[in-house]
Amino acid sequence: MGNSLTFPVPENLRPGDRLSRMVGRWRSGGIEHYAAGARHQGAERWRSGERFIVNQERIWLDALPSVFNGLRIVQISDIHHGLFLPKEWLLEAVQQANRLNPDIIALTGDFVTYSRRNIDPAAEILGRLRARYGVFAVLGNHDFRVDADAVTQALRRRRIDVLRNRHISLGFGGSSLYLAGVDDYGYGADLRRAVRGIPPEAATILMAHNPRIIRLASRHNVSLVLSGHTHGGQFNVPLLGTIYGRSPERLRYKIGWDKLGTTQIYVSRGIGTIVLPWRLRCPAEITHLELLEGAAGVSAAAAD
Repeated sequence: MGNSLTFPVPENLRPGDRLSRMVGRWRSGGIEHYAAGARHQGAERWRSGERFIVNQERIWLDALPSVFNGLRIVQISDIHHGLFLPKEWLLEAVQQANRLNPDIIALTGDFVTYSRRNIDPAAEILGRLRARYGVFAVLGNHDFRVDADAVTQALRRRRIDVLRNRHISLGFGGSSLYLAGVDDYGYGADLRRAVRGIPPEAATILMAHNPRIIRLASRHNVSLVLSGHTHGGQFNVPLLGTIYGRSPERLRYKIGWDKLGTTQIYVSRGIGTIVLPWRLRCPAEITHLELLEGAAGVSAAAAD
């Protein structure tokens, strides 16, 4: 379920055990490994010298054409390029993403924060991303607050296809996979327009910055939603949880994998931060998704 990546600390740990875990996490770059749950297994891979965790997920889609079985999507979200995430860090994220040799790269919004001066530098670095079928993007709330049109134009100049309430079709071997994108939830998202013309039973991936769109996506037969926006809470305080709380009900559609009806969703923790330049027990992530043909409803860890 979606709460599997919140990294709760068991309340019955003794103070000495807590200290040992803190030291171990510090030595491993802020990473802890937890036993996978029965329904959802998240696999987080981190190597020495890498700034961002690569979170690997397998997702089964009923409608996925067999020719797209094994399709690899790398998702980068909530970059917030600027003071808290300098260009050197963004370049590292791009290099990590390219090393995964993806078929598609999905950029799910909030490229910049506060200043228009960050738009072109961010777009220039993101223009170095490489994927077999292309690099696609949607805008987030901060992009609209800064200048949505300027962000769109800067990304498109770098051959990044910005999906603003529209979709594209990926055709191969006589079969199609549809990739749709909407503007941010509070800034003109028009899902009806984005999916217009897509066959009702077709496999459809929707890029939407804000995961609040999950209910509307479920009514439109979307197979999989890729979102960000929440930062996973950014701070996960022992015993208290995140700003969203700590219960599974409050964390639904806030972090990681979840499902509503036949529509699945993955909400990335993103790579940037907002308000404060820190994370606590909620590491930044680049998501590596593998799509598989089969019964929908369970996401599992990708094999190493």
